[in-house]
Amino acid sequence: MWVLKFQLRQYGAHCVMKARTPRRTPLLSPKNKKSRLQYAKSHVDKPQMFWDSVLWTDETKLELFGPMDQRYVWRRKNKAYEEKNTLPTVKHGGGSIMLWGCFASAGTGKLQRVQGTMNSLQYQEILDDNVMQSVTNLRLGRRWTFQQDNDPKHTSKSTGAWLQIKGWNILEWPSQSPDLNLIENLWWDLKKAVAVRKPKNVTELEAFAHDEWAKIPVDRCKTLVSSYASRLKAVITVKGCCTKY
Repeated sequence: MWVLKFQLRQYGAHCVMKARTPRRTPLLSPKNKKSRLQYAKSHVDKPQMFWDSVLWTDETKLELFGPMDQRYVWRRKNKAYEEKNTLPTVKHGGGSIMLWGCFASAGTGKLQRVQGTMNSLQYQEILDDNVMQSVTNLRLGRRWTFQQDNDPKHTSKSTGAWLQIKGWNILEWPSQSPDLNLIENLWWDLKKAVAVRKPKNVTELEAFAHDEWAKIPVDRCKTLVSSYASRLKAVITVKGCCTKY
């Protein structure tokens, strides 16, 4: 018996598994996994020139007092609730804005605030105001490709007909795949940078967002795009399941 206890203690001392909070990932159905795997396999051998000409797009929400706004105070053990050691909270983040943005290997493109609740018509207007200007500014050339996710506003009949008239080359997209959309990394960068500046109101929140978006280094964009094949290989390795990205 003592041998068994010794072995268990030895195992416990060397075991690398610990209780940890599970990562939050999109819920993937078998159909989602199959679609993701097919996308990865059909695009993994695309030349880098192709990815360099993709315009990545998406929307994101910025909160005035969001999860990025973490602050610390120096205090004594039993002084947690003294006013100087507290941070007043407000419901629903104290105000927020929705942004549409785009980028490519050559850098960040246009960034626009979404007014109210976006529908298909407003989405089309945003694309009309920003996409071609970004394509020109980023010098993507004539054979560029437009990327968007499968949000209902993006894939509605109205938007589909609008895009067909535009004649843009559309990158096919598997649903439930934020880990494959490179702009998600830039949204993370943007939110951290804006939070550091501690905007006091929604006006500052929007102004700081535009400032920080313009400051994102071209090298950051280029590195993200140049590593895209690694993401596709990761999806293939896990047979369409979620990846670390």
